[in-house]
Amino acid sequence: MGIEMVLLLVDEPCLKNLLQQTWEQLYDGMEKGKFRDNRPAYDPRLKRAFDIDCEAEILDWMDSVNPTQSDSVIEVLKSIPEGSQGLLQLMEWSSPGAWEVWEGRAFLYLDVALKRTISSSDDLYSEETWTQLIRELNGLPEDEFSEAVCLDWMDRRKELGETLDENEDPKIVPTFEAHDRASRALVYTITLCNSKPELLGILGREHLNADFWGHGRWNLRQYLLD
Repeated sequence: MGIEMVLLLVDEPCLKNLLQQTWEQLYDGMEKGKFRDNRPAYDPRLKRAFDIDCEAEILDWMDSVNPTQSDSVIEVLKSIPEGSQGLLQLMEWSSPGAWEVWEGRAFLYLDVALKRTISSSDDLYSEETWTQLIRELNGLPEDEFSEAVCLDWMDRRKELGETLDENEDPKIVPTFEAHDRASRALVYTITLCNSKPELLGILGREHLNADFWGHGRWNLRQYLLD
C-alpha cells in the first residue's frame, strides 16, 4: 500500500462553530456526542471516518495537551506547537468527506489533466499545480476525464511491454476500475467544492505534518498565525 494524497472538503461554518467553543465545551461535546447533529452530511462518493472514531481521535489529541480550559479552541490552537494537528482533526470532523488516492496514481491523473509531466512530489502538491488543476477539471464531464486517464494508463503499460490481457494478469480489471472511480471522483470533488461557497478544499498527504496541509491563507499553520 502506498502513501495517499488527500483532498479534504471542509464545511467552513461547521469548523468555525467548533473553533468558537471553549476548550471545555468542545471536550464535553465530543465526549457526549453533542455535535453529531451539526456535522455535515456524509457524501457517499467520498471517504470519511465514522463519528465515534473521529470523536475518539479528537479527544485523544485533546488529552495530550494541557491548555487553559476557559480559552476558546481557536485561542488554544494558536498558542501551542501542536495546534495545526488539532485544527486538522477538527477539519476532518467538519467534512462531508475527502477524495483519497495513492500518491503514485495521482501523478498519472495530474499528468493527464494538465497535459504535462508532474516532475516531483513538490510539483504534485504545489499551489500553482492545483490552481491549474482546478481550472482544468471544474465542471468537466466525469466520463471525459476518466476515459483520458484510462487510455493513458493503458498506453503506458504498452510502452513498458506489459500485458493488457486479463487472463494473463488478473489485476488488470480491478486496476482499470480503480482508475475509473478515482478519476471520476476527483472531478466530482473539485466541481462540488467550487459549487458550494461554504466548502474549502484542503490538500494534504497521509502522514504529512499538519503544518503543511492546505495552500495560501488556508495553509493550516498560516491560518493559526492570522
